[in-house]
Amino acid sequence: MVLEATFICTDNSNYMRNGDFAPSRFEAQQDAVNLLAGCKTQQNPENVVGVLSMAGKAIEVRVALTPDVGKVLSLSHGVQLSGEINLSAGIQVAQLGLKHRLNKNQRQRVIVFVGSPIKEEEAALVKLGKKLKKNSVAVDIVNFGEEVENTPKLEALLNAVNSDDNSHLITVPPGPHVLSDILLSSPIVQGEEGGMGGAAMGAAARAAGGGRQHGRCRRRRGDAAGTRDVDVAGVGGARARARGRRVDRHVPGRQLSAVSAELAAGR
Repeated sequence: MVLEATFICTDNSNYMRNGDFAPSRFEAQQDAVNLLAGCKTQQNPENVVGVLSMAGKAIEVRVALTPDVGKVLSLSHGVQLSGEINLSAGIQVAQLGLKHRLNKNQRQRVIVFVGSPIKEEEAALVKLGKKLKKNSVAVDIVNFGEEVENTPKLEALLNAVNSDDNSHLITVPPGPHVLSDILLSSPIVQGEEGGMGGAAMGAAARAAGGGRQHGRCRRRRGDAAGTRDVDVAGVGGARARARGRRVDRHVPGRQLSAVSAELAAGR
């Protein structure tokens, strides 16, 4: 089992209001985040996951690194959609968060959702990718919504950061499918060691689940049953609770303080 610390970078720009992914790009992304958090924590009980948002006035860490998928489900909601995505800054903050992980034996991984146009030049992304590779940080990229415009830049980033095929780019065009469905069978979920077992995948899906049903998708099985329904991303209970109260932004502070200090010092 891979021992890993993962930071998920989400896109909360105004482009995420678009409805080309049902019910919207942002809702489809949130369901996928819930699925990934559940999968990562099920792959190894010592794995940790964090979540940040990349648009708006500043990069905001929604959830510090934690093994508690329930905390991810509750604290990652309530994000405001505004402005444009700042991809480079989001990835760099994620890298700093991973640098200050408590268990230094954990591999470092950043998962980035990009659903809006990228403003950075390709050369800047290549430079960032080389820096991440030097620091042994793997990057998985989910490219959707503006995939035609963004693919060349994201391919350049992937080529710069990839080491022994530890990083991946998943491009998802709009269509009659669920974003989580695509990720479920992708290397991002299956991992570098051949994937999750059926029981673990089902448990991860249930951890991400709740009352919401639009996130149901089908996973192909190699048996006579043909297909099996997996509730990959219902968020019902956690999302309802997040709507009913102010989201607690006072997440565990020791890691965030160290990150903030390092950013202020310009390192």
